[in-house]
Amino acid sequence: MNPALADVVVIGAGQAGLSAAYHLLRRGLDHVVLDAEDGPGGAWRHRWKSLRMGTVNGISDLPGAAKPAVDPAEPSSEFLSRYFGGYEEELALAIRRPVKVRSVSRADSNPLGRLRITTDDGVWSARAVINATGTWTRPFWPIYPGQAGFRGRQLHVADYVAAEEFSGRHVAVVGGGISAVGLLAEISLVTSTSWFTRRPPVWRDSGFDGRAGHDAVALVEERVRQGLPPQSVVSVTGLLWTPTLRAAAARGALDRQPMFTSLTPDGVRLATGELLKVDVILWATGFRAELEHLAPLHLRGPGGGIAMAGTQVAAEPRVHLVGYGPSSSTIGANRAGRAAVATLLKLPQLAAPAQGRQQ
Repeated sequence: MNPALADVVVIGAGQAGLSAAYHLLRRGLDHVVLDAEDGPGGAWRHRWKSLRMGTVNGISDLPGAAKPAVDPAEPSSEFLSRYFGGYEEELALAIRRPVKVRSVSRADSNPLGRLRITTDDGVWSARAVINATGTWTRPFWPIYPGQAGFRGRQLHVADYVAAEEFSGRHVAVVGGGISAVGLLAEISLVTSTSWFTRRPPVWRDSGFDGRAGHDAVALVEERVRQGLPPQSVVSVTGLLWTPTLRAAAARGALDRQPMFTSLTPDGVRLATGELLKVDVILWATGFRAELEHLAPLHLRGPGGGIAMAGTQVAAEPRVHLVGYGPSSSTIGANRAGRAAVATLLKLPQLAAPAQGRQQ
């Protein structure tokens, strides 16, 4: 069976993928969006119900369509799935789901040739690929001595449902990011908690203005330009105090401890050598970019990352990564979608009018 043809294949229909699709549509480029989810919303479909619109970090409007009125009490998973779904319908975006991309490879040795996208629902052939697969499907689990022998429960933020399931048990939360402190604030209302991080957290007393955001993104961007694995923008900006977090701090929930050295069957061994009884360990240790399907292209460098020039992979100009590194925020994802399409239009194989390109 011959592969289906498109100028551009977008992989993923979260914020970054929808932004890219919007700009591809505006520029008249033949494209398709392949999304592994059963419905709209991207990773937001899987956020815990207690993450409500009144507490979630700022969500940017999708390009060309402002968010509808927001009920602060509505779970973000429900609101954003509905918003994304309405957006897809209004623009009649070419989205196919559920389609899981297995691999992206070069169809031949021609640097201006096509890329082959193999999925669980057939094969596509494209002149370029915009990868927008995000990180939610690749939770990062650190490895510590004694982990396999721990008799309590271990779960990652990706598996979190609600604080009430931990009632009566002592919960150790590991991680220094927004999810860690947000869940500490929530869980500490119903049970006892301990907080562990590798480094002391950095807190911001002032608001996060445009200059601070620009500087933070620039630092992450420099890393990916050098081919290093990207840091999260939050790791650069620090944590912002909110009334909820100040209340958690007042009740001792944010009394951070240095990282424990090992796990025991009934708890953890502290940096001091003491044993702490723990029933549950919640690993709020972040995510890694979902890029395994790009492995046949051999994009990673010696530093473990992928050298980037904006959204474009430096070593493979037919491939763009959006929602990656400096564009992992919702604002950055929107901008990255636009930038990727603008850059793709400079490729010789896409710069010609559609009627002049041979499929």
